[in-house]
Amino acid sequence: MLISLVSRWRLVLLLLALGGLAHAQQPLRIVTLAPSLTEAVCALGRCAQLVGTDRHSTWPASVQALPKVGGLEDAQIERIVTLRPNLVLLGPRSRAGERLQALGVPVLMLDARTHADLKRMLVKLGDTLGEPARATELIARLDGELDTAAGRMPTALRGRTVYVEVGAGSSAASEKSFIGETVAKLGLVNVVSSELGLFPKINPELLLRRPPDIIIGPRATLANLTDRPGWSALPAVRQQQLCLLDTERMDLLSRPGPRLAEAAQMLVECLKALPPRESTRSFS
Repeated sequence: MLISLVSRWRLVLLLLALGGLAHAQQPLRIVTLAPSLTEAVCALGRCAQLVGTDRHSTWPASVQALPKVGGLEDAQIERIVTLRPNLVLLGPRSRAGERLQALGVPVLMLDARTHADLKRMLVKLGDTLGEPARATELIARLDGELDTAAGRMPTALRGRTVYVEVGAGSSAASEKSFIGETVAKLGLVNVVSSELGLFPKINPELLLRRPPDIIIGPRATLANLTDRPGWSALPAVRQQQLCLLDTERMDLLSRPGPRLAEAAQMLVECLKALPPRESTRSFS
């Protein structure tokens, strides 16, 4: 009787061990809850392992056909679980992490709010996906392409001040953010200082006190910027020193992912296309 009981326990332990081995050998099934993370997975050669993404992931084109599981504020937990992921990638502002972990779904939180953050994120993700060499290569390529973009900036544009709006409600990219670091790399001076945070909502009067030479942002929110009190008199507005970006180009600029250098190149092209400025005059 005792021998029979011991044999049964050995069988149970063997089955558990085999089950654990099978689970360990399962191919990665990845769900991403941020567009930049989707792009990073694909840039590291693991696009085929994606089984679902957030609704805003649009690049590369192949991910648009994948199941969509909500967004930052409304991730669809049940739908994510039905996709049977063994890895969910999300950012620190997502509310889904704790709920998924409570359900036994492996979660990896990654954050990239500066250029240095992005590099650390790519290294960590590369290690997680078994692609450390690709991550190292990708980071080196990003650095080289950012240098190339900076080298293409006309001398006349260097040193000009810039305001970068990133969303409704006058949300701006400060010099401390990854976007701010990109425009600084191109030789521009951000009028939104780092002491205000990464992406602060600014008082429109800030631009009246420190008028920028150039304004960059989404066409959808800046199309009627002359309606903002005092902005019609801004030199950048009067002289049409405006880079108004469509949705696709704004997505490119606002995602801290592997297309960071491509965003810099896009900005260079937009800035080079600006009309010539009139002679500098005092602003009041």
